[in-house]
Amino acid sequence: MSIKNSSKESLSPEQIDDLVVSQAEDDYAWDAPIEVRRNKPGSFSLSPELAGKAVFLARLHHAAGVEEWLTNVIKERIELEEVAFAAVKREMQSKEETPRAS
Repeated sequence: MSIKNSSKESLSPEQIDDLVVSQAEDDYAWDAPIEVRRNKPGSFSLSPELAGKAVFLARLHHAAGVEEWLTNVIKERIELEEVAFAAVKREMQSKEETPRAS
């Protein structure tokens, strides 16, 4: 889609929406389609001992399979890490903003 803005200011989200809607039926306003392919899912190896524990815990939690259970565990861990990172970042920023007494 071609967006031409003569001013140096960026378009607001509402202006972009209006432009897209106004050009939706105009085939000449759009660039050539871009083909997007999904990446192959990643993989990693587990030791037989760790894989066995994962299978046991997946069954214990009534997961549809060990892959589903591992995916959920990884998502939960990432969320915890993101929360912890954000908290540390906020703490560091607040220390930088606090005036130091001389």
